Formats: sequence, C-alpha cells, structure tokens
Amino acid sequence: MSFHAIVPAAGVGSRMGTDLPKQYLLLQGKTVIDWSIQTLLDQPEIESVTVALGEHDQIWPTTTSAADPRVKRVAGGLERCHSVLNALASLSPDVPRDAWILVHDAARPCVRGEDISRLMRVATEGIGGLLGVPVHDTMKRTDEHAQIIATVDRHLLWHAQTPQMFRLGLLHQALQEALAAGVQVTDEASAMEWAGHRPMMVEGASSNIKITRPADLALAEYYLNLTG
Repeated sequence: MSFHAIVPAAGVGSRMGTDLPKQYLLLQGKTVIDWSIQTLLDQPEIESVTVALGEHDQIWPTTTSAADPRVKRVAGGLERCHSVLNALASLSPDVPRDAWILVHDAARPCVRGEDISRLMRVATEGIGGLLGVPVHDTMKRTDEHAQIIATVDRHLLWHAQTPQMFRLGLLHQALQEALAAGVQVTDEASAMEWAGHRPMMVEGASSNIKITRPADLALAEYYLNLTG
C-alpha cells in the first residue's frame, strides 16, 4: 500500500493573538509545523508530505521541514477544504488513486507516532478513518443566547482529531462534489460521510490537541515534555 500525507497550513490563526501564524510559533526550539510534519515523516510507510501554504507565506522556507526532500509546497486555498483539494490535485499525476492520504492539521504537534501507525493499520481495513477520543464530559446544547435547551447523550460521541486517512480518488471526489453541492465541509470525514461512506473512528490520545488559543501552546509544551 502507498501512503502520503497532506498538511493544510494556509490559515493565519487569528485567535492566537500573535503576529506569527500559529504553525510558526516555537515549541522547544522548533516550529509547531515542524513537530507535526516530523511525526508523519517518522512513519516509514509515508512516502511524502505535501504542505498547502498561503500565497504570501515567506516564513515556510526558514523551517526545517522545507529543506526535507520528502516535503513539497503547494498553494493553499480560502478554506481548509480548498487547500486539501489543491494538494490532492498536485499528487494526482504521480500517485495512484487508491493510495492512502493522511490529512493532518499543522497545529497538532503532539500527535503520537504509535497512534498514526494504528490508524494506518486499522483504517485500511475499511473505507478509511480518523483519530479521535470518546467524549467523557456532559454535553449541552444551547440556543443562540447561550441558554441550555438540552443535555445531549454523550454515548457514542467522539472528539474528532487528525490525521484523517482516505484513498486519494475517493477523497478527491467527495470533496469536489460536496463543495459543488454547497455542503459545509468541516473536515475530510464530513465530506466522506456526505458521499455515503462510513469512516472508522480510531482511538487516539487526548494529548493530540489543536493549538488555537495562547493557553494551548503551554499545554502542548507540557505534552511534548512528557514524551521526551
């Protein structure tokens, strides 16, 4: 089987309140995106990583990942789904349609290699899948005024994470058709679900956080220290 990875990284991460996009903030002397990409490259089965970047991104060339011959740059899009589509299109001439594509958030630097490996082993038995963790907290639904209207049964609910892994051809088709139909695509799995597929949830770790706010950076540092 053939495996390749895509890292959409065209966003600016405005909620971090910093001058730098969140993927370029430093963690233990390395950028967030370098941590994320390196864990993918540490998987011997993953042949390449395609990073989708903003048109005017001038920081990427200064990263460690930019110098790795297994990593290539493509233009990102307005939204995550457009960046992923651009990366898929760039892979299509050279990569078989049945190759497995792992899409991973640039701002998830704490993903564990063993979880990626398990995803690659388990999800290939079906249509594909994604890492996630079961919901343990009590879940509430509110109205537009933040007033609670219901307590949601958390049984069988999951927090979705990345990587999310599907075959190139099926994912490309699902994303294109969902966008053409005006469907809101929040991740790759939602496009596959809309296309009628049933992706598999593969349990990962709660430490696989997505850095979106300043406090997340300190938490990521803590998790990286735990893993050495």
